[in-house]
Amino acid sequence: MSIDEGYIKFDSDWTAGSAADPELTALLDRWRRPLFDAGVIGHYDEIGVGYGNLSVRVGNGREFVISGTQTGRVARTTGQHYALITDYDIAANRVSSTGPVEASSESLTHAAIYELDPAINAVVHVHSAALWRAGLGRLPTTADDVSYGTPEMAREFERLYHDTDVAAGGVAVMAGHEEGIIAFGASLGEAANRILALAAAD
Repeated sequence: MSIDEGYIKFDSDWTAGSAADPELTALLDRWRRPLFDAGVIGHYDEIGVGYGNLSVRVGNGREFVISGTQTGRVARTTGQHYALITDYDIAANRVSSTGPVEASSESLTHAAIYELDPAINAVVHVHSAALWRAGLGRLPTTADDVSYGTPEMAREFERLYHDTDVAAGGVAVMAGHEEGIIAFGASLGEAANRILALAAAD
């Protein structure tokens, strides 16, 4: 399998700390469960790598809570499986976080999407070969030479936001990240349901 997934490509400034807000982590687990059960969050046993992550904005600022790196295999999560992003610098390729686990390798992409619009309060990143193939070029699609978790991917989402209808549909296909699909919304339920609707229609 050649899927490029699970490896942190940014400068990660992680401080071990206590779990994030229990209400937020419970909300994340609530919406992660149907995604996990649908198989779009999980673990590639053959290469020993987890896939899929989700996040929710904290208040009106730059902070957000995101699932930790390599938590894809966990069926039911707790606060121990999430990190709080406290700051980031997309141009410098740096993410600062705190929590029981280091933040997802997709944290920089989540940060870039939150930067697009203050009305975006949640981001979901999943993997599905069938949905990815069906959506390539049909849904807003990032360039095929841009990898996940990089400043270049951040700029790709800015391009999509201004040049396509991704703001209305809230779903994009990551052509350079095999099987990768991103959804976002005003709430975690909206973002997750956009993926679940695609899965149900497949």
